[in-house]
Amino acid sequence: MALVIKSRLNAEVVVLDLFGRLWIMDLPLRDKMNGFLNDGNRRFVLNLAGVQYIDSSGLGQLVSIWVSVKNRRGHLTLLNPVKRVRRLFEITRLNTIFEIFEDESEAIQQASKPFEASA
Repeated sequence: MALVIKSRLNAEVVVLDLFGRLWIMDLPLRDKMNGFLNDGNRRFVLNLAGVQYIDSSGLGQLVSIWVSVKNRRGHLTLLNPVKRVRRLFEITRLNTIFEIFEDESEAIQQASKPFEASA
């Protein structure tokens, strides 16, 4: 199943609801995020509730996106990864890099915080 991305704006935070697989065969997320960054958006929540599978390429995309957002003094949080995906973040220790939330309002509130160079 191709990755489907639906975006919505909540306050000044862009929430992207993802559905499908985040893997080597799909690269629209990176392109979409670059478009949002080029348009001046800096605060993002990636809702992973509809993502059942992420491979190493998908993880690489997420890390690349996280770096791009940080380099533009922005903030990115992750929301509702399914158990399998959450376990992948734990195994790869990426849960120490990404801020992961179960509650959308908390994820949005965290993404709204000002940029911190040390984070």
